[in-house]
Amino acid sequence: MHTVYLGIGTNLGDKEANILKAYELIEQRVGQISKRSSLYSTEPWGFKSDNDFVNSVICVETELSPREVLRATQMIERLMGRTKKSRGGEYHDRVIDIDILLYDDLKIKEADLVIPHPLMKEREFVMKPLREITDYR
Repeated sequence: MHTVYLGIGTNLGDKEANILKAYELIEQRVGQISKRSSLYSTEPWGFKSDNDFVNSVICVETELSPREVLRATQMIERLMGRTKKSRGGEYHDRVIDIDILLYDDLKIKEADLVIPHPLMKEREFVMKPLREITDYR
């Protein structure tokens, strides 16, 4: 069994319902959620929008490989209506965003998969909920 920390954010629609739906789909497709942070309301990061975000971090126990977790979370984003993925620092409003933050103690650096998440320490909306459920600094 592996431990993966996922960052979840949304700034469109019923934000709390979006987060809860993501939790449900993650439990169906990735693994059992063992810890979840509080929900945090934050301003958009990296782009301008009138829509604030709701963010959360969860800890999931999974049998999936990092690549399988990536595929599963991307499928969940599509199922929930996300059609456009951020590329090259260009961010958009989104119904759901799921990022792999940490996976066990692995370090992976591939074109489409970097663990630990390369920008997480720059994002208080990730670090605050992550610190709430773990001692990661």
